[in-house]
Amino acid sequence: MGIKNLLRPRQDKFLRLLIEHAAKTLEGLESLEEFMQNPGDEQAQRIRLLEKEADELRRILIDELNRTFVTPMDREDIFALSRAIDDVMDYAYTTVEEMVILDVAPNTFLRRIVSLLREASYEIHLAMLRLKDHPNVANDHAIRAKALENRVEHVYREAVADLFSGPEDIHHVMQMLKLREIYRHLSNCADRGDEAANVITDVVIKMT
Repeated sequence: MGIKNLLRPRQDKFLRLLIEHAAKTLEGLESLEEFMQNPGDEQAQRIRLLEKEADELRRILIDELNRTFVTPMDREDIFALSRAIDDVMDYAYTTVEEMVILDVAPNTFLRRIVSLLREASYEIHLAMLRLKDHPNVANDHAIRAKALENRVEHVYREAVADLFSGPEDIHHVMQMLKLREIYRHLSNCADRGDEAANVITDVVIKMT
């Protein structure tokens, strides 16, 4: 057995952890979408739990990275991809926390944005599943995720413009400030998904 085969199990572990991390984040965005349809303590608690589980997966991956000399892709790419995927889950979590604390109810814009973010997370997860054996297919999924991020930014601009079209009273101003903060969380979430897609496309270029 050559050195390449000896190292393969630990190399494959990184891909498995990244796939699991992407799957956990997708689960988090699915739960966020459910929260936007039916906000409640149970769904909020579910997202909190998923965020903790995603953090644990990232800790394990970083520990493996620190103890491994040969990796299946550049160490910097593994780290950046894991961080971006984890950030998507973090923003899903902070969105729910802010909505609960600020007593913000879901609206049409929030539902549209979260639906697009869930679709983008699905594409990132598919990209990770295909990365090893079908890198060009993985790249296609990454491109679709980036296109969805562009659609999020379009809805985000619509939502912000809508905030400034309401009545000029203190109640509306307070609501405007709260919603703009939530919209920013979700815009940042989309940015981190876009960054994950960028890393995947970079990895594909190096592999092909």
